[in-house]
Amino acid sequence: MEESKNLSKVYDPKQVEEKWYTYWEEHKFFHAEVDMESPHFSIVMPPPNVTGSLHLGHALDNTLQDILTRWRRMQGYNTLWLPGTDHAGIATQAKVEEQLAKEGTNKHQLGREKFLERAWAWKEQYGNRITQQLRKLGTSCDWDRERFTMDEGCSEAVKEVFVRLYEKGLIYQDNYIINWCPKCQTTISDIEVEHTDEQGKLYHLRYHTEDGTDYIEVATTRPETMLGDTAVAVHPDDKRYAHLIGTNLVLPIIKRIIPVIADEYVDSKFGTGAVKITPAHDPNDFEVARRHDLPEVVVMDKNAVMNENAGPYQGLDRYECRKRIVKDLENQGFLQKIEEHGHAVGHCYRCDTVIEPMVSKQWFVKMKPLAEPAIRAAKEGSVKFVPERFTKIYLDWMENIRDWCISRQLWWGHRIPVWYCQDCGEVICSKKEPESCTKCNSDKLEQDPDVLDTWFSSGLWPFSTLGWPQDTKDLKRYYPTSVLVTGRDIIFFWVARMIFSALEFMKDVPFRDVFIHGLVLDAQGRKMSKSLGNGVDPIEVIDEYGADTLRFMLITGNTPGNDLRFQLERLEAARNFANKIWNAARFVLMNLEDYQEVAEPNYNMADKWILSRFNSTANRVTRLLEKYELGEAGRELYDFIWNEFCDWYIELVKPRLYGKEDQSKRTAQKVLAEVLKNTMELLHPFMPFITEEIWQHLPHQGQTVMLANWPKVQENLINKKIEEEMALIMDIIRAIRNLRSEINVLPGKEAEVVIVANKKDYLEIINKGQSYIKSLAKVSNLELELETNDKPKQAVTAVVQGVEIFLPLKGLIDIDKEVARLEKDLGKVNQEIERLEKKLNNQGFLAKAPQDVINKEKEKLANYQANKDALLSRINAFKA
Repeated sequence: MEESKNLSKVYDPKQVEEKWYTYWEEHKFFHAEVDMESPHFSIVMPPPNVTGSLHLGHALDNTLQDILTRWRRMQGYNTLWLPGTDHAGIATQAKVEEQLAKEGTNKHQLGREKFLERAWAWKEQYGNRITQQLRKLGTSCDWDRERFTMDEGCSEAVKEVFVRLYEKGLIYQDNYIINWCPKCQTTISDIEVEHTDEQGKLYHLRYHTEDGTDYIEVATTRPETMLGDTAVAVHPDDKRYAHLIGTNLVLPIIKRIIPVIADEYVDSKFGTGAVKITPAHDPNDFEVARRHDLPEVVVMDKNAVMNENAGPYQGLDRYECRKRIVKDLENQGFLQKIEEHGHAVGHCYRCDTVIEPMVSKQWFVKMKPLAEPAIRAAKEGSVKFVPERFTKIYLDWMENIRDWCISRQLWWGHRIPVWYCQDCGEVICSKKEPESCTKCNSDKLEQDPDVLDTWFSSGLWPFSTLGWPQDTKDLKRYYPTSVLVTGRDIIFFWVARMIFSALEFMKDVPFRDVFIHGLVLDAQGRKMSKSLGNGVDPIEVIDEYGADTLRFMLITGNTPGNDLRFQLERLEAARNFANKIWNAARFVLMNLEDYQEVAEPNYNMADKWILSRFNSTANRVTRLLEKYELGEAGRELYDFIWNEFCDWYIELVKPRLYGKEDQSKRTAQKVLAEVLKNTMELLHPFMPFITEEIWQHLPHQGQTVMLANWPKVQENLINKKIEEEMALIMDIIRAIRNLRSEINVLPGKEAEVVIVANKKDYLEIINKGQSYIKSLAKVSNLELELETNDKPKQAVTAVVQGVEIFLPLKGLIDIDKEVARLEKDLGKVNQEIERLEKKLNNQGFLAKAPQDVINKEKEKLANYQANKDALLSRINAFKA
């Protein structure tokens, strides 16, 4: 045991945290050796983007994973928490392109090969920033096994999966409507499009019939796309248009002849019941066009600039074209009216540019055959979502899934393993680069320039990181993983893709449980974002408050699946908790300096109570962790440590520690040392640094609290009778303290107390605990009675659990002085009541002041009136 003086007077997280993390890492305490005999527990870390820096979402996510990992490791599981980072296609390429722009060059001037060299160099220089920051949080993952989505093993797995799916006919190429980002210059998937409600305009246009005798009115929010219209659709049962179905219309300005078609997609009750069909620039129109064999006319290029199919508008930006075309339509009599219109607009999740739906040749994965087993897995319970309500969200998405567009027009990422023969046009899909065409032997082969969607590789993460497609020891031992911990915002992005990929290639689910947490919002409940400027840097929080404080604040504000608010008051409360633990530990250690082990401890009422409460708490914390209720487990520990161990037990044992009775002192020391050590072991997964520092100073076995045995519940020490008895003693002490405070008794002055019990059992309990009452409630003489009519006169009283407590005033306070003081206070309260009533009766104030200000004033008035009632009651009691 280290000397207690080594525990400094004030807790300094900086010094403690750096010291212990280095110690843990150097001693390889996070490293997992494959052990086929012990039960296993494994987690793969959701890989943060290599471009990223730690944000509060990461901090919450990784704290939850670390709690589960440290807990299972202490329980003796063969525990692996595997870390890694994601290559983050669009984000990394954007960073490198920014760097090149500053140097006055670009990727095209550099060429693909040199650009990729720069991207790898950027990754080496900046890519480990987030993993260093994760260390500051205290994450106990196995850094020896750290992976990267583009490392050799993961890249091998990606190629293997692509080729197998291609050979199975589940990967195909097709012209398809995709979401195109004109700024990032790539496709992005449906779930990467962020929709925001915006106020726009609805333009009503007239399309005349070919013979000029009639017209159909259509409405659009994007009039520039009319240049790509190839039909107008109406519902087959809509009688208004029955005579026009099969006839032709003339497209304004361009004069293209387009048909009127009937399709059940059209909602005849919405708008005019007629819809312009622009197959190349709207996903729904694209599907209609496929059903009716309509041509697809692309009117914009990849920069969202109007192309040669836009006629007189060629070369204009899409928004400039909109202004010109609206003006021309109005001048030519085709614009019926313009209305204000709120609608959802899709933006790129990376750069916030408005997305342009566009027809383009892309690679796709057929989703229906892959989705079916993944739907079954959730329905049959092979994968369980926590909270359970997220199962429905997952199933809704999976049951309505569209084919997945997996190609991206980027250079950084997993290049599609497909080559095209320049001589005969053969398409070759292969894990290795072919030397010649398999059909005509030509060596003129060109690889597909596109890369795969980032989620394609991260979808394989639970098994590619364990060595698949090789049959490794890690794969045999740690797959399927035990749980995936992730935010509610990436169920579709990532969770669903891991499940269907694993079922296809591993024939088993990737994890048994999916533990979903919410988002970290600001104090006002808003999402943190750069535009709002309300983001909080967790590293700054750690530097100021310590990692343990941040961790504890995040998890105790969290219930599974729900968002939580980041509030400084809660951060301060968590820091106060750390300081409370530290001060309690210093007190215990100062009183252990002459400690010698007791062979046969003689436990008294307080000892039995704290041992019972500790074991009850250990039992509850373990049960809560098993149910993923980590926040509730943290709160249980907080209540036990602060309210029971620090505020009660330490105070209860002080007389024994300072007394002369050796056996009693030794027993108190033993209980203090054991309960504090065991509590530090229970708290360790939540607050790893402070618990390690304190544990190392206490009598212990082993090198680190990390590898100590998780406290086993000693059922024989759980004593509900003792807990109830102590609850009565504590209630009595609280009541006496409150009475003393109410009548302003000087803190050091001892009082006489009379207690009248309504049951004989209660009298016996109080008699057993009277030394605690005397010590903690500053009682000089305690008189115990069983139901008597001879109750003290001139006394203040309280009742707890049917027990009457009398505090006689004689000799305790000067009654006349106390009445004078109370009357003075009453005068001040009356003045405030008069002021507030006047204000709240003022019609001018009520008319001008905001409602929340009026409510606050009403609340103040109610509080003053309650104070007045209490003061009058006490004055009348004294005068009586």
